[in-house]
This record gives sequence, C-alpha cells and structure tokens, in this order.
Amino acid sequence: MNGPLRRSGVVIMVLFGAIFVKLNWVQAYKADEYRTDARNQRVTIAEYDRPRGVIEAGGVALAENIETDGELKYQRVYPKKEIYAPVLGYKPLSGIAVGIEAAENDILNGASDKLFADRLSDMFTGDSTSGGNIVLSLVPRAQDVAWKEMTGNERGVTKGAAVAIDPATGAVQALVSMPSYDPNPLVSHDTDAASKAFAKLNDDKDQPLLNRAVANTLPPGSVFKVIVSAAALENGYDLDTSIPAGAVYQEGGATIRNSEDEVCPGSQITLKGALTTSCNTGYSKLGVKLGRDVVIDKAKDFGFEVEGEKVGDLESDKGLSVAASRMGKISNEDGSVDNAALAQSSLGQRDVRMTPLLAAMVAATVANDGKQMKPYLVQQQLDSNRGTIYTAKPKTLREPISAGTAEGLREMMVSVVENGTGRNAKINGFTVGGKTGTAQNAANANPHGWFIGFAYDKDGKAVSAVCVMLENVPGGHASAEAARIAGLIMKAAAGRGGN
Repeated sequence: MNGPLRRSGVVIMVLFGAIFVKLNWVQAYKADEYRTDARNQRVTIAEYDRPRGVIEAGGVALAENIETDGELKYQRVYPKKEIYAPVLGYKPLSGIAVGIEAAENDILNGASDKLFADRLSDMFTGDSTSGGNIVLSLVPRAQDVAWKEMTGNERGVTKGAAVAIDPATGAVQALVSMPSYDPNPLVSHDTDAASKAFAKLNDDKDQPLLNRAVANTLPPGSVFKVIVSAAALENGYDLDTSIPAGAVYQEGGATIRNSEDEVCPGSQITLKGALTTSCNTGYSKLGVKLGRDVVIDKAKDFGFEVEGEKVGDLESDKGLSVAASRMGKISNEDGSVDNAALAQSSLGQRDVRMTPLLAAMVAATVANDGKQMKPYLVQQQLDSNRGTIYTAKPKTLREPISAGTAEGLREMMVSVVENGTGRNAKINGFTVGGKTGTAQNAANANPHGWFIGFAYDKDGKAVSAVCVMLENVPGGHASAEAARIAGLIMKAAAGRGGN
C-alpha cells in the first residue's frame, strides 16, 4: 500500500471512530435531553397518546382529560377554572408547566420511578395506562367558600388572598388568590391561541398570574403584634403586665397614633388589653423596650428572613415558590438601633413584609401549642390503578414558642374576637381567636385589611387556622371584612358551612 492510500485509510478510520464516539455520547448522555426537548413533536404526540393523571381533592376532579379527534388524543381540562388555578397551575402544550402540574409532573405523566411497575406491565400487555394521580389536601367546601366570599366581598376589593391550614398537620385546607385566571385557554392544542391567552394574562396590570397567597409580600399591620406579644411573654411579661400606652407616642422621626381616640388613651394598659384593642402606642413602646434583637429574633423564629436566609417553598424545590417574609435591619447607618424604625416595625409597618401563607402559619403555631408544622398540598400520590405510593406525614418545621407562651397567646387572641377588633370572625359552636391588621402602604392609597385566626371545636380540637388579606380596602375598618371571611372559611373547613 502506498503512502497516500495509507493516509486516506487512517483518516477514514479516525472519522469512523469519531462518528462511533459521537453516537455513543448521544445515546449515553444526550438522549434524554433530545427526547424531552419541546421541539421534538414525536415526544409531544407520545405524551398525549395516553391520559395524564388526575389531580383531585375531596373526591372532586380538579384537573382531568377529555378525548379528542386530533393527532393528540387527550386534552387537559380544568373543570373549576379560576377557583383552583393558583394551586394547580397548568400544563401547556409547548412551554413550561407551573404549579402542582409542574411539581408532580413525573407522577402525572407516568415517568416517575415510583410508577416503574405500571410501565413494566405495559411492556407485556401492550397497553398504554394513564399517569399517576395526585390527591391534594384542599377541602373543596373550604376552597369554594373562600373563593365565593373573597370575590364577592362586601367592600368591592378585587385583589387579595386567603389561606387555611390544619394546625396539627400542616395540610393546606384552602388557598385562594384573586384575581385569578382560567387555565383552560393556556393548555389549548392551538399553540397560537394559547400563546395569545398567556400574553393577555401576563400583560394584565392586575397580575392574575401572581399567586398572592405565597408569592406576594405586603405590610401585615397589627397582625405582627402577635409576634411582639410572643417576644414579651418569653421575656418576663404576662397577660396582666401593664405596659405604657397613651394617645400619641413620638419616637425619633416617627409619630405613632392609635386608630381611634378611644383606643388605649390612658398611660397604661395590660398586655392582653393592648392586643384586644390593638393599641398602637402600647406595642410601639413595647417593641422599643424589648429591643431590636429580641423583636427580630422572634420574627425569625416564626419564619421571617432577615439577612437573605431562605425559608423554603411550599412543596419542594419544584413546588409553589414562596416569597420570603422579611424584616428590615432596624438600624442607622452607623449600625446603632433605629428606634423610630423599631417602633413602626413593632406595628407590622416600615420595612416589614409578610406572605399570607406565613401569616396563617403564625396563627396555626399558636393553635398547635407552639409547634409550626410544615405546610403541604399533596396528600397522596396514586398509581394508575389508584394504589397508594405516597401519603403525606406531618412534619414539625420549627418551634417558635413554648407551649406556655402559645397558651397565653391563645387567651389573648380569643379576647380579640370575643371583646375586641375581631368580632366578625365569631363562629357559633366554636372557640375562635385571632388578630386584625390594618396596614398603611402607598401614599393616598386605601389600607390593606388582614385577619389571622384559629378555631377550636367543642371538644377542644384545633380545626383550622387562617389568614385573609384584602388589598386596598375602601371605607375604613379595613380588617373587619377580612375577619368575617376568615370565620366562614374556618367554619367550612370544619365541615359546618359552605355548599
């Protein structure tokens, strides 16, 4: 063999070797990426060749499928439309799924290792079974009441959120965000129509795609006084301890006044009386007396983030993304304590920002003897034959307060509902405790109305803890309507109301 032929042969062998290596690299390392690429229409057709798993709650189907006559055999549908959309999210034909549809995608589309037995069975039978199913912790009766009362509220408010939790387990009983959206147009097999529907929602100034229950933070106002009360009870105060009050309190550049002249005008008031009447001057002075570190540390105990610490998402790293509730640093430029900021922060104002989810968790902690349970939405994962492959187990997330402190806070919060600002939350046959909050925000804007609370049945069992937040409430007493709605949600969660 002459030289040129030898060289040609070597080049050909090298090229064949390169092709061999490339093919093996594609098969070993890139196959899954190419298979799941959104541009791979064969994958899309195969995915829609069998029904996606059902998402349900309380025996009610919330996300299911209908058969079509098209190339894609199944169409995803959401029968309850706006009511559950912030929780369920949606699974578009092209693009990224969101919500529970994203968090549980491997179960719903049948790709999870937990469903290996289903896939193995299909290999022998030639069948194409559906994906696995998801059972949510939501209580349909409570969810429906929350949606109905929020969207039909008596103040004409169009933005807000409501969250209800089982205090003993962390199971989310209701989660509503308004305004919401109908996810059905977003999963249309007409991708142009789906894209236009998404663009319209995304451009809406009222942000219907924003889940206000978990992804929006606002000043909580006086509901933050529960946390300051906890700090006081764990630092030598009791319910009958007198604290300084008065009509006006001046601290640095901050002037603190009560909501009405008749609220704690005297120079002293008990700690229980201060929470019952929502005494602003008393709590501002109390926060300054306790000190910045005590107030901030107690807020951190409950789940607030101060220096970029991550609290965690509702389900998992793929679940509903939860915004961090934050405290400001409450310090001057030289690092010293800014007492004016501390006085305002002790009222849930200044730089304090909170999600409705965490607010509900605060109430649940008080109801659960100081233990804060990890909230969850997924109650069960089922295989295609509805066999159970996962059931949620309650987990203690943290213990912000002692059982004794929780007992004191419960007595104070029951007084708020029985004798103070939270009377609208009363439920016949239940012991209800809570705290109202009216939060100032932008200049010349109506305040936000908050209520957090809990309900015990006649047997002494905590049946629900709730937060209702209404944005920019007109007409004064912004928290009164939030309290009314909260009572109805808890009643429904306990099986005593709703449709």
